[in-house]
Amino acid sequence: MPVSPSRAIAYDVLSRVEAENAYAADALHALLGGDAARPPRPLAAPVEHLKRQDAALATELVFGVLRWQRLLDVLIERQAKRPAASLDMAVRLCLRLGAYQLLFLDRIPPSAAVNESVELVKRARKGSAASIVNAVLRHMPRGPLPPAEMARLLPIRMPEAERMGILHSHPTWMVARWLERLGEERTKSLLIANNRPPLVACTVLDPDQTEKVAASLREDGLSVEPGRLLGNSLVVRGGNPIETRAFREGRITIQDEASQVVALLAGVRKDQAVLDLCAAPGNKTLVLARAAGPQARIVAADLHGHRLRALGGQLRRTGTRGVKRVALDATFPLPFACRFDRVLVDAPCSGTGTLARNPEIRWRLRPEDIADLAGRQARILRNALSVLSPGGRLVYATCSVEPEENEGVVRTVIGETSGIRLAHSAGVLAPSLAQGVSAERLFDRNGFFRSSPDFATDGFFAAVFERD
Repeated sequence: MPVSPSRAIAYDVLSRVEAENAYAADALHALLGGDAARPPRPLAAPVEHLKRQDAALATELVFGVLRWQRLLDVLIERQAKRPAASLDMAVRLCLRLGAYQLLFLDRIPPSAAVNESVELVKRARKGSAASIVNAVLRHMPRGPLPPAEMARLLPIRMPEAERMGILHSHPTWMVARWLERLGEERTKSLLIANNRPPLVACTVLDPDQTEKVAASLREDGLSVEPGRLLGNSLVVRGGNPIETRAFREGRITIQDEASQVVALLAGVRKDQAVLDLCAAPGNKTLVLARAAGPQARIVAADLHGHRLRALGGQLRRTGTRGVKRVALDATFPLPFACRFDRVLVDAPCSGTGTLARNPEIRWRLRPEDIADLAGRQARILRNALSVLSPGGRLVYATCSVEPEENEGVVRTVIGETSGIRLAHSAGVLAPSLAQGVSAERLFDRNGFFRSSPDFATDGFFAAVFERD
């Protein structure tokens, strides 16, 4: 029995995520987009002949398995009578794929979910485990199970953080720190949001063309609605915006609305000198460069050369000119003799605000990583402030919801840096907001911008500095 293309692709992507620490979105795009990917086995069918529904199912399987990995493993262990971690990786992945379909995808016949998982483990050259996969999945609960019924599968006496961690498929340590800081209701809301597929938002690079671009996207078969926050953002469903004319012609970029807000907070004006210090993949660079114009001095810096090359592709696709790309490590003193009117520091972070979009992060992150990242972020911010011009504006941002990486870094650095103050930026943002959206409600009482996954965007934090 041949394995369907969607399940073969999902297995190959999950293998790369687990064995190579690849990011699921990148690995999936490489296979579906025909880039230079190296799957462990030949696919069951040529990718170029893949139907849209097969690509959609492959995407659903990859991200669904990663989001619900912990719960799936607990249920697998109940049937296998052994820890999921003790199973061979190929066997574990095939079981997760089958269990996810049985529990969460009610349109897939249980027989197809079981039989194709058995064929997948044979394809992975683990045929001796076919009987185990078959037996475990045939005794797996069928879903979707109501939350109360799912909870009854767990022991009665269990710490609340562990119980919520299993039921909502997050690490216990992460749930525990959120419970302590946010309380049970807000933590549960965040956990639920992290397991929802995120909205796909597009930034229209020429705001005056937003209606025309929306019409073009509809002509290409997508469902389109206005963005939640910004006047030039569109939320799309029912297809891949990368395959549209608007994307190929460089009229849009795929960007979460909160991410675009971060770039807009810089308040870039025509011909200003701009530094995007942690620039890749370049979506924010496009916003900054468009505002400054092709005659301005614009520098996009990043640690990794291959990511800067990918950023170059973004610039070419959108016809964005005048951006110089520089590879550097921003934790060391910056090599610029000049100063910049505007600086954006979208700092490397834990990514806990993007767990819906990048679910594999929750399984890689460790508690000690947050303090390490905060130290690195503080070094980057100090170096960035050193090249900010008098009267200039710097935006420090993360896609983290952890205070150590956000206000903790800001307070540490501002407390030791003279001539710098925090600025309130609602006025800068107001002209770009969608009708009916209040700029003030996007900022907390300290003037920090915050967005959250349970408000249908990624979880971003931003603070704006000004130099005297």
